[in-house]
Amino acid sequence: MDLHLKNKIALVTGGSKGIGYAIAKGLIAEGTQVIISSRDRANLDKAVSNLQDLGGNVAGITADVTQPNDIEELIKYTRSNFGSPDILISNAGGPPKGKAANLNDAAWDKAYNLILMANVRLTRAVLSDMQAKGWGRIINITSSSIKQPINNLTLSNAFRAGVTGFAKTLSTEVAADGITVNNVAPGHTATQRSKELYGDETARNALIARIPAKRLATPEEIAAAAVFLASEQAAYITGQTIVVDGGVVNATY
Repeated sequence: MDLHLKNKIALVTGGSKGIGYAIAKGLIAEGTQVIISSRDRANLDKAVSNLQDLGGNVAGITADVTQPNDIEELIKYTRSNFGSPDILISNAGGPPKGKAANLNDAAWDKAYNLILMANVRLTRAVLSDMQAKGWGRIINITSSSIKQPINNLTLSNAFRAGVTGFAKTLSTEVAADGITVNNVAPGHTATQRSKELYGDETARNALIARIPAKRLATPEEIAAAAVFLASEQAAYITGQTIVVDGGVVNATY
């Protein structure tokens, strides 16, 4: 299936590894020009090299999306070197785990800027260009916890739900402009983040036992949903959340 993404310009934050990298790889396979960002220069350079080896027109820029100035520079670089983004993949790293009663104000403030405000600022930065083109895709990588909160992930549960509410509100405001706004909500996925949260083999096996599919998702399986939402075929899908979790969430909608 041709997803009609050839020569589109995509900005993927957190694109040097894990789900973000898999999305960048999936977009490149469709002929999309991709800019990835990361806070880690070494990881970024390695990812860019690997994606270029796949034949991708790709560049990387170091950016901390909790910093408004970094977001401004990221958008400026993209416009100057590629053009204004057609596709935004807003993909933030996960905040530390912790129980609600044990998290201090500093932890809340940091997670607020990492998950919610980074998403808001990135969206604002690309929106006017998308409106001028009459075409755009904003895709947020959230978590299945927005449907069914995950124990001990208080910060993620709280702020990813906020991203979902923001996306739904925005989607109705820009639908007539040819812009869709959607969320991909991964369940437990085989990434470094998963190893950090469930590094102990006993805990990992117990986690997998609770997943109806009896395995973790691969980053590529999450990426497939995001790439489809970026496509022309998904033009009438907006304001939605696609949960990719192997059947864990019990909600019917």
